[in-house]
Amino acid sequence: MRALLKTCWAALAVFAVLTLAGCQTTGTQNNKLTEAQYAYSAAIRWGDFEGAANMIDPDLRKKLAPTAMQLERYKQIQISSYHDAGTEVDKEKGSAARVINIGVINRHTLAERSVRYVEAWTWDPESKTWWLISGLPDLWEGQ
Repeated sequence: MRALLKTCWAALAVFAVLTLAGCQTTGTQNNKLTEAQYAYSAAIRWGDFEGAANMIDPDLRKKLAPTAMQLERYKQIQISSYHDAGTEVDKEKGSAARVINIGVINRHTLAERSVRYVEAWTWDPESKTWWLISGLPDLWEGQ
């Protein structure tokens, strides 16, 4: 009876450790997503589009990084607001999407408009980093 009780306690302890380890991994992944999104949104809010481009997935960076001309265009605007309108995370696929409403002011005309943008993120388990896979927002869409 004592041996059975010890085995049950040992199994329970192993289960608890594995469960907590799983929670820690998920918690760390969620924390890293929050940190990445905060850093990205701060870069956009402050007009640091080159810094924001560094958060693009390295495999996609050549394809999605802004050109010199696009970076010059970004200098013609000022971000007045950056609001999260909803986030969806798929832990199984290691992906996340966040809908953003961005207030944009044209520095030359001082006209303000609102742009809706969807950030797409992917989790890289090797580097334990979230990477942006949607590229920088197109703040001139429809114009």
